[in-house]
Amino acid sequence: MARILVAEDERDIRELINFTLLFAGHTVTLAANGAEAVEKVTDANPELIMMDVRMPRMTGYEACKAIKEMEAYKNIPVVFLTAKGQDEEVQNGIEVGATAYIIKPFSPDELTRKIGDILKKASADQQKTTGEKPAS
Repeated sequence: MARILVAEDERDIRELINFTLLFAGHTVTLAANGAEAVEKVTDANPELIMMDVRMPRMTGYEACKAIKEMEAYKNIPVVFLTAKGQDEEVQNGIEVGATAYIIKPFSPDELTRKIGDILKKASADQQKTTGEKPAS
Protein backbone atom coordinates (compact mmCIF):
# COMPACT_ATOMS: atom_id res chain seq x y z
CA MET A 1 0.00 0.00 0.00
CA ALA A 2 1.00 3.67 0.17
CA ARG A 3 3.18 5.83 2.40
CA ILE A 4 0.99 8.65 3.74
CA LEU A 5 1.98 11.75 5.71
CA VAL A 6 -0.85 13.07 7.89
CA ALA A 7 -0.76 16.56 9.44
CA GLU A 8 -3.61 17.20 11.87
CA ASP A 9 -3.45 19.27 15.05
CA GLU A 10 -6.42 17.62 16.80
CA ARG A 11 -5.01 14.51 18.47
CA ASP A 12 -8.26 12.49 18.40
CA ILE A 13 -8.76 13.08 14.68
CA ARG A 14 -5.08 12.39 13.98
CA GLU A 15 -5.30 9.06 15.82
CA LEU A 16 -8.54 8.09 14.06
CA ILE A 17 -6.95 8.77 10.68
CA ASN A 18 -3.81 6.88 11.71
CA PHE A 19 -5.79 3.84 12.84
CA THR A 20 -8.00 3.88 9.73
CA LEU A 21 -5.07 4.13 7.31
CA LEU A 22 -2.97 1.53 9.15
CA PHE A 23 -5.95 -0.85 9.13
CA ALA A 24 -6.23 -0.31 5.35
CA GLY A 25 -2.56 -1.36 5.01
CA HIS A 26 -0.87 2.00 4.55
CA THR A 27 2.33 3.22 6.22
CA VAL A 28 1.58 6.43 8.12
CA THR A 29 3.77 9.27 9.38
CA LEU A 30 2.03 11.71 11.73
CA ALA A 31 2.62 15.43 12.22
CA ALA A 32 0.83 17.70 14.71
CA ASN A 33 1.05 20.87 12.59
CA GLY A 34 2.07 22.19 9.18
CA ALA A 35 5.65 23.03 10.14
CA GLU A 36 6.19 19.50 11.45
CA ALA A 37 4.77 18.08 8.20
CA VAL A 38 7.30 20.09 6.17
CA GLU A 39 10.09 18.88 8.49
CA LYS A 40 9.02 15.22 8.17
CA VAL A 41 8.31 15.07 4.44
CA THR A 42 11.83 14.04 3.44
CA ASP A 43 12.05 11.15 5.91
CA ALA A 44 8.47 10.04 5.26
CA ASN A 45 8.88 10.15 1.45
CA PRO A 46 5.09 10.03 1.10
CA GLU A 47 3.03 8.99 -1.87
CA LEU A 48 0.14 11.07 -0.52
CA ILE A 49 -0.12 13.90 2.02
CA MET A 50 -3.22 14.67 4.09
CA MET A 51 -3.38 18.00 5.93
CA ASP A 52 -5.82 19.87 8.06
CA VAL A 53 -6.34 23.40 6.74
CA ARG A 54 -6.20 25.23 10.07
CA MET A 55 -3.20 24.27 12.20
CA PRO A 56 -0.79 26.08 14.52
CA ARG A 57 2.74 27.13 13.50
CA MET A 58 1.93 26.77 9.78
CA THR A 59 -1.46 26.34 8.09
CA GLY A 60 -2.15 23.52 5.70
CA TYR A 61 -2.02 26.01 2.84
CA GLU A 62 1.43 27.26 3.88
CA ALA A 63 2.74 23.72 4.41
CA CYS A 64 1.36 22.56 1.05
CA LYS A 65 2.97 25.50 -0.72
CA ALA A 66 6.32 24.80 0.99
CA ILE A 67 6.20 21.10 0.08
CA LYS A 68 5.16 21.79 -3.53
CA GLU A 69 8.26 24.01 -3.86
CA MET A 70 10.45 20.95 -3.15
CA GLU A 71 11.34 19.33 -6.48
CA ALA A 72 11.06 15.75 -5.17
CA TYR A 73 7.54 16.30 -3.78
CA LYS A 74 5.92 18.73 -6.19
CA ASN A 75 3.80 15.99 -7.81
CA ILE A 76 2.70 14.26 -4.60
CA PRO A 77 -1.09 14.52 -4.16
CA VAL A 78 -2.15 16.68 -1.22
CA VAL A 79 -5.58 16.20 0.33
CA PHE A 80 -6.93 18.85 2.66
CA LEU A 81 -9.08 17.93 5.63
CA THR A 82 -11.48 20.64 6.67
CA ALA A 83 -14.64 21.19 8.64
CA LYS A 84 -15.57 23.92 6.18
CA GLY A 85 -15.89 23.36 2.48
CA GLN A 86 -16.70 26.87 1.29
CA ASP A 87 -15.83 27.61 -2.33
CA GLU A 88 -13.24 30.24 -1.37
CA GLU A 89 -11.43 27.80 0.93
CA VAL A 90 -11.45 25.06 -1.72
CA GLN A 91 -10.14 27.54 -4.32
CA ASN A 92 -7.31 28.60 -1.97
CA GLY A 93 -6.33 24.95 -1.57
CA ILE A 94 -6.35 24.27 -5.30
CA GLU A 95 -4.19 27.35 -5.87
CA VAL A 96 -1.47 26.05 -3.52
CA GLY A 97 -1.55 22.57 -5.06
CA ALA A 98 -4.27 20.50 -3.37
CA THR A 99 -5.63 17.50 -5.22
CA ALA A 100 -8.79 17.04 -3.18
CA TYR A 101 -10.74 17.99 -0.07
CA ILE A 102 -12.25 15.69 2.52
CA ILE A 103 -14.89 17.35 4.68
CA LYS A 104 -14.97 16.56 8.41
CA PRO A 105 -16.63 14.69 9.92
CA PHE A 106 -16.03 11.62 7.79
CA SER A 107 -16.45 7.91 8.42
CA PRO A 108 -13.45 5.56 8.36
CA ASP A 109 -14.96 3.74 5.36
CA GLU A 110 -15.43 7.01 3.49
CA LEU A 111 -11.83 8.05 4.25
CA THR A 112 -10.43 4.70 3.08
CA ARG A 113 -12.48 4.82 -0.15
CA LYS A 114 -11.54 8.41 -0.99
CA ILE A 115 -7.84 7.85 -0.28
CA GLY A 116 -7.91 4.71 -2.45
CA ASP A 117 -9.52 6.64 -5.30
CA ILE A 118 -6.98 9.48 -5.03
CA LEU A 119 -4.03 7.06 -4.98
CA LYS A 120 -5.37 5.20 -8.06
CA LYS A 121 -5.79 8.46 -9.96
CA ALA A 122 -2.30 9.66 -8.95
CA SER A 123 -0.79 6.36 -10.07
CA ALA A 124 -2.60 6.52 -13.42
CA ASP A 125 -1.52 10.15 -13.93
CA GLN A 126 2.11 9.26 -13.20
CA GLN A 127 1.99 6.36 -15.65
CA LYS A 128 0.70 8.72 -18.34
CA THR A 129 3.52 11.20 -17.80
CA THR A 130 6.35 8.69 -17.36
CA GLY A 131 5.15 5.81 -19.51
CA GLU A 132 5.64 3.40 -16.59
CA LYS A 133 3.57 0.25 -16.35
CA PRO A 134 1.54 -0.27 -13.17
CA ALA A 135 3.17 -2.27 -10.38
CA SER A 136 1.66 -5.72 -10.01
